[in-house]
Parts: sequence; structure tokens; C-alpha cells
Amino acid sequence: MLIHGPERERCEILAEYLVKNEATVRNTANKFGISKSTVHKDITEKLKSINGALYNEAARVLYKNKSERHIRGGIATKNKYSNIRNKLHKENCSDV
Repeated sequence: MLIHGPERERCEILAEYLVKNEATVRNTANKFGISKSTVHKDITEKLKSINGALYNEAARVLYKNKSERHIRGGIATKNKYSNIRNKLHKENCSDV
């Protein structure tokens, strides 16, 4: 499958951003205003035939992100409930 023009450019730009910033697919999608599905498909399927070296670097970052996602999820949950607890504490303290 040969990919030319803007689609080829987009694949490489997305992958370069992801690698340079060690970003997640979600961060990359938000940065460029496109869907996560598009980012993931461009990097995991199309990029391999366009730029093999860049694909390998991007695949490394994707693998790292996947192996760390449970940690990020735990931190996000901890922060969520910590913020709720702090808000409730402030409300209760202001009533006294």
C-alpha cells in the first residue's frame, strides 16, 4: 500500500510529535484536533510502510504508554477522590 501526499505527511508529523514528546495517543489527538482512532491507525498501520525507522520509535513509545496506563489511571483516580475530599473538607470547615 503506497501512501502519498497529505496523508503521508500527517502520519509522519503525528509520529514525530508522539516520539519527541513521549506523548500518549490521546495527547497527540488533542494537540492536532483529530480523533484518537485516526492517530492510532496512522501510527500503527500506515506509518510502517512509510517510514520504518520512525514507526519503530513510535511503537516503542506506544508500548511504554500501554505498560504504564494502569499507573496513570490509578493516579487519576487518587487525584479525583483527593480533590473531592479537599472540597468537602473546605465546605465543612467554612460552616464552623
